[in-house]
Amino acid sequence: MINKETLIKQEKEILYNKGVTSNPISGTGFMPRMNVSSARTTSNRLYGGYNSSNTDRLFAAIDYKEVITSLKDALKGKTNTADFYNSLHSMLINKMGAQFTAIGLLQEKSKCINIKLTDKVGGTYSSRVFLSDDTNPIVECFNTRETLVKRDSKFLKLAYLQTPAVAIIPLMSVGECLGVMVVGDNKVQENADLYTLVANHYALFMHNAELMEQANAHANTDTLTSLSNHRGFQEILSNELEKAEKNNSTLSVVMMDVNNISKINRELGHAKGDEVIKLVAEKVKQNIRSNDKAGRYGGDEIAIILPDTDTNEAKYLAEYLTYSLSCCFIDDVGPVKVSVGIATYPQCGKEQEKLLVSAEQAMYISQSKGYKDGMSAIISASDFNFWDDMALRSYAEVLTKRHAQLGVNFEEELVNKFANEEISSQHHLEELATSLAGAIDAKDTYTKGHSTSVSKYSEALARALNMPENEVQRIKLGALLHDVGKIGIPESVLKKPTQLSDDEWEVMKQHPTIGAEKVLMQNEALKDLMPMVKYHHEHIDGSGYPCKLKGDEIPLEARIVAVADTYHALISDRPYRKGLGVEKACEILQSGAGTMWDAELVRKFIQIAPALATTI
Repeated sequence: MINKETLIKQEKEILYNKGVTSNPISGTGFMPRMNVSSARTTSNRLYGGYNSSNTDRLFAAIDYKEVITSLKDALKGKTNTADFYNSLHSMLINKMGAQFTAIGLLQEKSKCINIKLTDKVGGTYSSRVFLSDDTNPIVECFNTRETLVKRDSKFLKLAYLQTPAVAIIPLMSVGECLGVMVVGDNKVQENADLYTLVANHYALFMHNAELMEQANAHANTDTLTSLSNHRGFQEILSNELEKAEKNNSTLSVVMMDVNNISKINRELGHAKGDEVIKLVAEKVKQNIRSNDKAGRYGGDEIAIILPDTDTNEAKYLAEYLTYSLSCCFIDDVGPVKVSVGIATYPQCGKEQEKLLVSAEQAMYISQSKGYKDGMSAIISASDFNFWDDMALRSYAEVLTKRHAQLGVNFEEELVNKFANEEISSQHHLEELATSLAGAIDAKDTYTKGHSTSVSKYSEALARALNMPENEVQRIKLGALLHDVGKIGIPESVLKKPTQLSDDEWEVMKQHPTIGAEKVLMQNEALKDLMPMVKYHHEHIDGSGYPCKLKGDEIPLEARIVAVADTYHALISDRPYRKGLGVEKACEILQSGAGTMWDAELVRKFIQIAPALATTI
């Protein structure tokens, strides 16, 4: 933290040029009002023997090299200015024979210098010197930025303090004067340069500590709103959840999303969007309690942590906030509207990330529901059925937008819910499969609706083959879930806009096995769909995956899904190309007939493909 070149230069001056010149300046006296922190009734006994002659004899020969070493040691391991000052004070008293030290720091708002003086036995005194008193030696030193030496310290007006000579030294750091250091020492003229070195050390340390504090504050503070940023919010929530668990109390998280912010930014400019976000932040700060904490969770999302608050209480606050915002009109925007989601610990989740995902999921459902009587729909994670189609789409949207790197844990929970669901009827099974397929497709915006389309194509091909109705329905359902294993594939692989690397491709190739063994196998009603899910990427010539089955080793239903899956992939838009036409897609299927796909199935599918293009 100390400028090394400055330190070396000053050390050399002390060690090799100890014949320093003083700068005695006679003053009119220092007349502050001193506040004695602890009254002394035994001053003679405490201060007896501290006369100048005893001090001179005790410190007749100062080992400057030892002093420099002590100064370096004082700096080691110190993280705050108070500890560093205490070390410096001890060094100056014990090594240099100083009788007292003091630090005076500038208070810009009050236009004064606050002084704290510490004597030899640890007694402390405080004083305030106003900058308007330009005849005061403290102010003079601060203004001139030059060391001043007073012949005695009587101007301090401390009844029980000895009156040695005094050095008043400016605390300089990077060309800025932060205050002054005062040292009482009868050998002050001889040691003035050493005291300057000590003062510079302290000033540099203090300046660096302030910069570090500011940097830490900025690291956790959003510059636009002055709320905690995402990182700061997460740290606060972690601490509050620990308290809630320890105290067996509730805690709610309110997530607010500014509606139409993208449109505002696009049409009116980002300055107008920032204006809206700042207004929301100000309203939040004005209306939350002193122990509540708010943060800018995302670009247009503000979240609030409400300790000791249940869902109903959180809803009440959210209703008041949304009402307050609806009364605020911004030029060219109108009233500010937000979507609001709430999740409460421990009812909606005990883990921090799960609680946040639940709040975001509720927020997206709020966004989908819109407004009633001009007010936002306020949704709690405890208000909706997890398997509701809207809830699952919102859940997938959260995973896609915010938690791609954390998705596996949440997706496993989704799979567990699916596996443990008691299937009451075929219609119930179809509803759950449709919802789950929609959630999976929502992970990849480039293949949205893929599962539904593959299901319809597979059903059409099965009917073209005159298969029994129960088999057609089974194939329709299996095709709907053919990509269910992608729920365990990282977003970085699933949504990569360029060609996958070899390692990434190996990860992607796991999805048929994940779908069959980690998802479908867990639910008895779904086990007969496993062959379609596990083998729909096998090839007739044995070059497919995951088991490299050949020809008729591949179940017929899996071969049907393979053709339908490939066809839809060919006609769909991709990040790297536009979707192909029906004719071109059929040409590619024909070229792989007998090697990649079942030749008879390809022939039959090509016959019905034109009709599918107009009806699906």
